Amino acid sequence: MPLLKLYIDQQVAHLPQVVSIRSRIDVPAVVVQNVQEIFKSVSSSDDPVQKGKSVLLLTRNKGAFVKKCPGTRVYTCCGYQILHIGTFCTMDCSYCILQTYFQSPVLQYFVNYDDLFLELDNLFLKKKTTRIGTGEFTDSMIWEIWTDLSSRLVPKFSKQSHAVLELKTKTTAVQGLKNLRHNRKTVVAWSLNTDRVINNEERNTASLSARLRAAAKCESWEYPLGFHFDPMIIYDGCEEEYRVVVEKLFSHVSSKNIVWISIGTFRFMPPLKSIIQKRFPKSKIIYGEFISGLDGKMRYFKPLRIELYRKMISWIREYAPEVLIYFCMEDDEVWQKSMGFIPQDLGGLPRMLDKSAARICELNVG
Repeated sequence: MPLLKLYIDQQVAHLPQVVSIRSRIDVPAVVVQNVQEIFKSVSSSDDPVQKGKSVLLLTRNKGAFVKKCPGTRVYTCCGYQILHIGTFCTMDCSYCILQTYFQSPVLQYFVNYDDLFLELDNLFLKKKTTRIGTGEFTDSMIWEIWTDLSSRLVPKFSKQSHAVLELKTKTTAVQGLKNLRHNRKTVVAWSLNTDRVINNEERNTASLSARLRAAAKCESWEYPLGFHFDPMIIYDGCEEEYRVVVEKLFSHVSSKNIVWISIGTFRFMPPLKSIIQKRFPKSKIIYGEFISGLDGKMRYFKPLRIELYRKMISWIREYAPEVLIYFCMEDDEVWQKSMGFIPQDLGGLPRMLDKSAARICELNVG
């Protein structure tokens, strides 16, 4: 989706980051006093989600940059931290929760770097093991063409030994990472899916093969890697196709350099259904065997999830018997029946992930 409009919040128009970003974007820039007018304009369009992907607002993050991941108490959470650099995404996945998450979907990028780096300095002073990522409310790497954030974040994390940064993406925008000092404190991670799901449900994303080639590049630059099979979609023939994805993954990268692999199946808040029906009328993903979960999200019937998880885990284990596999937001029953244990048996999921980060990323656990 090409960028059509660039808006600059008057409060940040003087910042050097704004000047730098403007030099990289070949569209007229408009300085605005009231950013709410932008949100109203986007919200009033026939397809606010689509329109919002062509509008970039440079503004200030008035809240915290470092936040806890919004997990739920009824499903096992990984204890992840979010580095809140911006919102929304230029890609367009049918299942994306961001279509319902923001009242007015607009690409927002936060340019008050001084506040961001001060929060990171305070975080590092605690010398506590922290896994933090920029890919919760956006894709980590869509900003590469416009900003210098990765070239500042990666060296920043390289200078300490208790926190690891995860850059999660569906793009191939990794060239800017090549010559950065990272000291293995940045994990470059990809969301993976079958070719069918990518082609039908993930508009404007990189192909599976392109993602894996980008991962191989990052491994050659000695970055640790992560992979996320989430959301897995259940459909006729999906098992064989997910098995092929696993084969392709390990034909491109070494299992010894993977910090973690997460797996999770498609789940959605009920309001997303009508959005998918309107914006992706050919999509079939909302017509599976779903039941309301304890968090209010629609989830595949539990036996169906467990059956697919067991097979997926066995395929991964054939290539990577030691790699850490974990579930994103599943309960103890699913863990026990799919993995043969529950996280508490090993000290809890956050502890499991911290240990893997310590081993692969050379962190000091504390």
